[in-house]
Amino acid sequence: MKKIDRNEFHPSFFKGLAHRGLHDEKRTENGMAAFQNAIDHGVAFELDIHITKDDELIVCHDSDLIRTTGKAGIIEEMTSKEIRDNYRLLDGGVVPTLQEVLDLNQERCLIAVELKPYMNKNKRLAKKAKEVLKQIKDPKKITIISFDPRALFFFGKGRFTRGLLLSITRTDVYSFVKYFDYIDIGYELLHYAKTTKYKKKGGIVNVWTIQTDQDLTYVGGWVDTITFQYLDPKKVEEAINGKN
Repeated sequence: MKKIDRNEFHPSFFKGLAHRGLHDEKRTENGMAAFQNAIDHGVAFELDIHITKDDELIVCHDSDLIRTTGKAGIIEEMTSKEIRDNYRLLDGGVVPTLQEVLDLNQERCLIAVELKPYMNKNKRLAKKAKEVLKQIKDPKKITIISFDPRALFFFGKGRFTRGLLLSITRTDVYSFVKYFDYIDIGYELLHYAKTTKYKKKGGIVNVWTIQTDQDLTYVGGWVDTITFQYLDPKKVEEAINGKN
């Protein structure tokens, strides 16, 4: 494992990342209102991208739009126009494209872009994301994450930092951590032996998704950063710095 220089990251990365934007009961996750809220608070945020039939990158956690819009539909099986014409988020907003979020943000806040390949079609998604993100002037304002190492490999080394997402159900993927800049672990893997070993060797660790004060106290001061939701961003930053 290569030891990563923290200077390769934007400083805001180490203050916490708002999961799917800074959403709440009024602002639907992965929606423009949630992203605007994060921007207004100066908070780095995470989002998820899928690719449509016509090669547009749509921001949504699930492939199926039903949970955030109330209407079923697989993103990868529709065109961007079909989605725009027939779906609205629960808060009334559009289901945004990655380009719309980039235009809204204007590189003010760091964005963690999660690649969500559908049916193992990782190359097409990663290729399009790489093309869209060419416009970014400050590469530290973007970090790329995925559960699929193949998508991260396609992105290549150098311009953007890359984090490998890890869950308790796929610990076998730990064999790939040496190829990337940091690990992005589920809460259950916090003190997993391989996580501890990685951390002791100087590896950078993010943990997801923290959403209670109790869990924040538990993880704070040990990880390098935290992906969170339903929490005060300032409290998250303080916890990362070991002040809780």
